[in-house]
Amino acid sequence: MSPSGQERRTGIRRRVYAPSMIDLTPRQKEALQNLARKQAGESVPFVNISDAQVLTALGLAERSREGWDITASGVALLEGRTAS
Repeated sequence: MSPSGQERRTGIRRRVYAPSMIDLTPRQKEALQNLARKQAGESVPFVNISDAQVLTALGLAERSREGWDITASGVALLEGRTAS
């Protein structure tokens, strides 16, 4: 694997970070749980944009035409396992 542009410039390799439920605030946890219920077809309240943006940055959610959707990594985190 070749180094990224940033790694070549700085000599620093980025680590892949796997978030845990401990890393999330109570509002972010609630938002992630709401996205899981939304995916299951339930009606859920609006998700706070700043919470959804953090979840997206962590790879736990993604932006869609319908707002925000949970990712496989987000589902795995809620289920207490790692995504493959």
